[in-house]
Amino acid sequence: MGGTFDPIHLGHLRAAETAREGLGLDVVAFVPSHVPPHRRGPLSAPLDRWAMVCLATAHHPAFVPSDAELRREGPSYTVDTLAALEAERPGDELVLIVGSDTYPEMADWRDPAGIFARCLVAVVERPGAPPLPEAPPAAGARGVRRVEGPAIEVSATSIRERVRQGRSVRYLVPDTVADYIARRSLYQ
Repeated sequence: MGGTFDPIHLGHLRAAETAREGLGLDVVAFVPSHVPPHRRGPLSAPLDRWAMVCLATAHHPAFVPSDAELRREGPSYTVDTLAALEAERPGDELVLIVGSDTYPEMADWRDPAGIFARCLVAVVERPGAPPLPEAPPAAGARGVRRVEGPAIEVSATSIRERVRQGRSVRYLVPDTVADYIARRSLYQ
């Protein structure tokens, strides 16, 4: 599961748990992007985002932080990350977890055919996102699975805005992440 995680929040964690449970995944790796190619850069430093991911995933035995994209220079292309993970863990079956709001954008990502050839794409419903089109996967693709389960309507943008306004983000992010944001004066 990748993203800027600026900051990681309960919506991310719930989506990961929904996919883990729904697909019987052994491990969910959280991969903070170094330089997101499809959006404005993150407001917080890569090491702050890495620290927040580590804090947020510390108490779930199947959630692990991955610095796969933080170790690479330049844009964080998903197809490159999947190739690196394949090389690191050749026997593993890869599943890319995306929100239903992100899935339609994948056609514009670098080498979408390469992404779909390397992994199953698990699409977790995100509140407010339009329904997914029923399109057959391309030739050579490992497939797309819709994963249903509870979702939490929260966004990193709204969390950053709440912090900027001096409002609480408790119960939107893990307590350890809220404490980290306050201690580091992030998003103010």
